Amino acid sequence: MTSLAAPRISSELRIPVINAPERQGRIFNIQRFSLNDGQGIRTLVFFKGCPHRCPWCANPESMSPRIQIIKRQAKCLNCRTCLQDPSECPSGAMEYVGEDIPLSALMTRLLKDDVFFRSSGGGVTLSGGEVLMQHAFAGELLKALQNLGIHTAIETAGDALEDHLLSLTDHCDQVLYDFKIMDPAQARSVLNMNQPRVLENFTALAQRGVKLLPRLPLIPGFTLTLENMRHILDFLKPFNLHEIHLLPFHKYGEAKYPLLDKTYSMHKIPVPDAATIAPFQAMAEKYGYKVTLGG
Repeated sequence: MTSLAAPRISSELRIPVINAPERQGRIFNIQRFSLNDGQGIRTLVFFKGCPHRCPWCANPESMSPRIQIIKRQAKCLNCRTCLQDPSECPSGAMEYVGEDIPLSALMTRLLKDDVFFRSSGGGVTLSGGEVLMQHAFAGELLKALQNLGIHTAIETAGDALEDHLLSLTDHCDQVLYDFKIMDPAQARSVLNMNQPRVLENFTALAQRGVKLLPRLPLIPGFTLTLENMRHILDFLKPFNLHEIHLLPFHKYGEAKYPLLDKTYSMHKIPVPDAATIAPFQAMAEKYGYKVTLGG
């Protein structure tokens, strides 16, 4: 692909003016006014495509890198308009999931919230899916945002080539780093995750001085064990970090699975209550962390 010239920033519109063909990113959602996934008021950009297959995933539409079509049968008017183009569906029963968007167009959308970023110390967080699957576009987006003084963060599981991950951190103020199943064999078989590489990449980021925030999904039957928690905390101990986020299992994404012809295997798994989560929070606090539930 032809390399891109550095974007020239317009002093009036404060968005990149591109002097060469633009790279496009494939995203499936932009979530505004979020108080999670980083400091202050944030806008989250969800990238499409993920190499992992977490059974508890709340964004199953993020897994495939392809643009998909979903249909909500209860909304269908049987008018057949959507057979020509789902975007023309009058009832919203049919819709595309995912869009290819050029850098300048995405920046225009994101900068609508600039006043909230600056008044709250917030910014933009790139999530997914797995943002590292589109590392080149993500890097250009982070650079354009940082050039405007906007705080940037990414959320990642860290399972990618080290060079791809490190290339993003040149223009990233914070990395929200998810730790899941620590046992390498189980991580490979259940999640399709290269867990040794996850740990090696975290170490590389720490050695580079990147601001890191570890996050631990607490999933019954998978990560919600004191043994798994202890392995994570023991691994993190040498890095002298002071904050950690615990993310209890929820079922917010369950309704999306049938829309994508997928089976939600966590249907019968109970959501852990406060008493179940308490020992995990206490363990993290014993290790010296400030603990946030959710986040």
